[in-house]
Amino acid sequence: MFFVYAILSQSDQRIYVGMTANIDKRLSQHNAGKTRSTKAYRPWRLIYSESLPSRPEARLREKYLKSGAGKEFLKSWSRSSTDRIEVS
Repeated sequence: MFFVYAILSQSDQRIYVGMTANIDKRLSQHNAGKTRSTKAYRPWRLIYSESLPSRPEARLREKYLKSGAGKEFLKSWSRSSTDRIEVS
C-alpha cells in the first residue's frame, strides 16, 4: 500500500505533494528538516492523504496532484477546510 499526501506549510501556506509507504514517518522527516525541498518552510501539517494499492498508481495520482488542476483542487480544499481528508 502506498500513500499520496499533501502537506501545508504553516509558515507560508505552501502545499507540498509527495508519495510514501509510511505517511507518519515521512511527515516526521519533513518536520525534522531531513528533506531539502521542504526544510525551509517548516512546520508542516498533513492536509490530504489517499491510499493506493501500488506504487505506479500512487505515482500517477501524485503527478496529477502536482499538475495545475491538482494544485487548484488542493488549494480550494485547504481554503474551505481546516480538517485533514483521507481518501482510499
